[in-house]
Order: sequence, then structure tokens, then C-alpha cells
Amino acid sequence: MTDRLPPLHDAHDARGAKFTDFGGWQMPVEFDSIRTEHAAVRESVGVFDVSHMGEIEVAGPDATALMNRLTTNDVTSLDPGDSQYAAITNEAGVMLDDTVVYRLPDGTAAGEGAASLADLEDAHGGDLDAPSGDPAYLFVPNAGHDEQMEDRWTAHRDEWDLDATVANATDDWAMLAVQGPDAADALDEATPRDRVIDLSKFEATAAAVADTESWVARTGYTGEDGFEVMCPAGAAEAVWDAFVDAPREAQPCGLGARDTLRTEMGFLLSGQDFDPENEPRTPYEARIGFVVKLDTEFVGRDALEAQKEQGVDEKFVGVRLRERGVPRGGYAVTDGDLTRVGKLTSGTMSPTLDEPIGLGYLHESYADAGAEVSVVVRGDEKRAEVVIPPFLDR
Repeated sequence: MTDRLPPLHDAHDARGAKFTDFGGWQMPVEFDSIRTEHAAVRESVGVFDVSHMGEIEVAGPDATALMNRLTTNDVTSLDPGDSQYAAITNEAGVMLDDTVVYRLPDGTAAGEGAASLADLEDAHGGDLDAPSGDPAYLFVPNAGHDEQMEDRWTAHRDEWDLDATVANATDDWAMLAVQGPDAADALDEATPRDRVIDLSKFEATAAAVADTESWVARTGYTGEDGFEVMCPAGAAEAVWDAFVDAPREAQPCGLGARDTLRTEMGFLLSGQDFDPENEPRTPYEARIGFVVKLDTEFVGRDALEAQKEQGVDEKFVGVRLRERGVPRGGYAVTDGDLTRVGKLTSGTMSPTLDEPIGLGYLHESYADAGAEVSVVVRGDEKRAEVVIPPFLDR
């Protein structure tokens, strides 16, 4: 796949960032060091460029029906300004991706990319229900999945003869994540005309960030308080500078710290902790059954209802090594006597705990907190214990 560059690539390069390929994008993996960036998020505030995440806009008379049939959560529960976490599953209930779905103000146009922010201005500083018109949504697939999901939504819309516009707006948006105990203060300074700090978790609103009309949500992937800011790609540098060059000087962070932070919390990474080809898993195996609403008619519902009744053979858990070594994705987990009971999908040395930790799937008989297992590290069985994530109390 041809490397895609985020709108802030040149700014990151000028700051001395190290880059990596992620989902077909050239993204900063670190600016200073992973430990420095990780600590900033846990202790103060860090800002990530997450413009590699996709943005798909869906609007029209049947937009709600389309979203509800293709995601596992209940979209009908969302009012404008609400968001929810959901899985996207195939007929077998296997996760193709996970996503966050945002309900935009009614009447927001799909198909114009970030230009649809002109519609959001009607709701700026006021009631998000004020705009009139058809329901509108924006959902965020993971890196490299935007075209796949655009095709999936379009194909099912046509198959079901629904009246909705589906538009891939990934290249029109930039997305930043401002995360950490001081994130609210940083947003307050960058949005002097708006009270975004009054948002509750998973609420969103239109706001002017550094005088740039943006969509701001109290969401994140680190376990800390935080916000995700979506703005027009052409204004990305001004919004980025509002945080990293502001009086608070938020620490620029790369994907390396994002990975250690999310691993400490036990958050899933699409393509690694689950993948329809290489690691096919259902929401119940991945311990996110709370996003499955079986009273809705989504693709994969019947398979998941059956699995819920029958139970699963393996469950997603954490492990903490009691011996020296670093667990990695793909390492086998045993009962301590060479019998394989599962495998890891992610692993790292926790910067916060200074302990080796991993995530993966174990046979359900070993998936209880405190269970004694071993992780095979370079041919040696290393003693470990099972932890039900998160590893940190946040």
C-alpha cells in the first residue's frame, strides 16, 4: 500500500520525529522518547496526531437504520452530540474492526468532508438539536480501514435499498488526541469562546479550537481524561500548535507511547489483538460484550446470540510476568508444564509499573484473575499471573 502522509507530516519531521508505517500511513512513532511521552500523558498532558484514523460520514433519512445494521451497539440511543464505542462484525460475528460512532447535528451534510463543519457552525455554542434535517453520523474506523468500510456501508445501503449518503472524508479531516490529567486545562486555553471542559465522557460538540471550527469529543485511548479534536486538514498545524506551543506546552507524543498507554489499560488494537484473517475474534471473546445489543438487527447478531448462550472457549486477558523478560505478541502461554493454554497478541514493558505485561487469549479455565501461567520467552517458560485489565486503576 502506498504510504499516506498525515497533514502534519512536515511539522513532525521538522520537530525531529521518528516515523513508522502504520496501516499504510507514515506516522510519528516518537518525538523524544516513549517513556518521556508516556509519563507526560500519565502525569500532565500529551498530544497525539491520530490523523491516520478514518472518518466516514453517513447522513440521510435512513442513516440511523444503516448505522444500526452495521454496528453492534444501539445507534438509536444517541442524541446529537453523543458518541458510543461499537464493533463492526461479519455474519459469523467476527470483528472486522472496532469504531467510535458520533451523532452529528441533524441536517449535517455527508459528502462534503470537513466542509460539513459549516453545518456544525449552526450548533456552535448552542443547542446541537437546533439544526433541522436528516440524521447524520460520523464513525471512525482504524488506520487503513476507511476504504473497506466505505465500500461495506455503500454495498449494504444499496442491497437494503436505504436512502443515505456515505462519504469517506478521511483525507479532509485531521484528528488530534489531547490526553492526560491536564487535558481539560489545555482544551480550555485553546477554546476561549467555548466550554468544552463541561463535556461528559463520550459527549462531543462543535467548538472553535485556535479559532478553527472543530468537532471536539471527550474520548481517548490512554485511560486518562482527554479529548479528541477533528478539524479541517488545512488547519491542522494551527490546532496542533495551540497545544504544543501554548503556555502549557503539551508533550508531542507518537504511536509508541500510544501503544504502551493502551496496553496498560487493556484496550484492543485492531489488526493485532483481533483481525478477521490472522486473529479472528468476536466481541465476547475480546471482553467487549457490553457493545453488543442483541435487540438490534445488525450483521452477525444471530451468531453472537448463539455464542453468548453457549459461552466462549477463550477470553482476552492480561498477564504480568513474575520473572525477567519482555512478552510480545505471538508468544505462547502455557500452564507452566509445557502445555499450551493460549497466546499473547500484545506485550510491552509497562513504563508506569516498570513490569513486563502482555495481552492475549487464554483458555477460559485459565482466564481468571490470579491464575498461574507461564509465557514462553525465547524458548524459556517465564512464570506469570493472569490479570483482568486494566493493569492500572484509572
